[in-house]
Amino acid sequence: MAIIKPFYCVRPEKEYASRVAALPYDVYNRVEAKEAALKDELSFLNIDRPETGFEDSVDMYDERVYQRAKDLLIKRIKDGTYLEDEKKYYYIYELIMKGRSQTGIVACASIDDYQNNIIMKHENTREDKEQDRIRHVDTCSAQTGPIFLAYRSNEVIHNVVERVKKGEALYSFSTEDGISHNVWKIEEELSIETIEKAFGGIDRIYIADGHHRAASAAKVGLKRRKEAKEYDGSEEFNTFLSVLFPEDQLMIMPYNRVVANLNGLSKDEFLNAVRENFYVKNMEEVRVSPEKKGTFGMYLHHTWYELIAKETLLQIEDPVDALDVSLLQDYILNPILGIKDPRTDHRIDFIGGIRGLGELEKRATEDMTVAFSMYPTSIQELFAVSDVGKLMPPKSTWFEPKLRSGLFIHRI
Repeated sequence: MAIIKPFYCVRPEKEYASRVAALPYDVYNRVEAKEAALKDELSFLNIDRPETGFEDSVDMYDERVYQRAKDLLIKRIKDGTYLEDEKKYYYIYELIMKGRSQTGIVACASIDDYQNNIIMKHENTREDKEQDRIRHVDTCSAQTGPIFLAYRSNEVIHNVVERVKKGEALYSFSTEDGISHNVWKIEEELSIETIEKAFGGIDRIYIADGHHRAASAAKVGLKRRKEAKEYDGSEEFNTFLSVLFPEDQLMIMPYNRVVANLNGLSKDEFLNAVRENFYVKNMEEVRVSPEKKGTFGMYLHHTWYELIAKETLLQIEDPVDALDVSLLQDYILNPILGIKDPRTDHRIDFIGGIRGLGELEKRATEDMTVAFSMYPTSIQELFAVSDVGKLMPPKSTWFEPKLRSGLFIHRI
């Protein structure tokens, strides 16, 4: 059963919360991160992406970079930007996007649950990305970016959350992207006990986003276990910072694809190959945003097409092979366009659905040739893949809104 614990939180003073809150470190490239960090010295991006404080000639994995993150974090605690709780609490974190609310519990999850697959994964991780966060967490002795977890809705947890939300928020602010952020502290001991017991009755928790952060936190914790002169299991490095959301409040957006060329095929040859497994309809200039599973939009040579998977593809039962991202990969990208491994092939790029179909047209006109708009993977599909111990293709899900980093820090 899941171990979800309250924790000693390091968090910004109320007056600084909106300035500190920053998008996750991995949504930026180095140039974008530097531009964003320069906008405000208190932005947590300065700690999360510490290379922003150096000349571009400095390797972003240089030891000085991680030391800067540690020094900045200590500085912000000492100068009063951050405060530290004296007791362990849960927090409630609500994000509102275009009138739709999702509310999660901020807590610490067990690295043993991660190791033992009580916390379920659906993606592979890359060693280089893991090593970056391992060094960041280990040097700072703190987990600075929460892992986005999902659980099947629980009425007991829901009732506690709704009751606490009726009180005054600890933080309440909006970010420049129009997302509202509200935070409450759960201080009542009975509520804390109720939440911990309720999660203890849940047998599976799912990583929605943050596989690299979760893997890195677990590896740092295991490393510190080995290094510890004394160990009793209560050490903070045995858990990692998380925000847990009920599945019925989550929205997954499509993760669209663009491809550089047609693999040596003419337009007609390509379309004929696609027709073997898909019904193809010319939509001319009408943008195609798929409204049901098995339907795809395709933008090629200034024209939109609607692709509908043929009946044989829709009868696939394997939870991974039946995903729309798998159908596109297995029946178009690989056999026709020659993209065998989308993780490493430089001819393909991925565009989050938040950027809209206009971005697909732009890319397919400027530096790519063909774009595909997707129907989003559902949270039920994510659960189904995880439940059978399988992994999704890369870039299968795009969650919005993004959790802000810097509002909650867990020192280990």
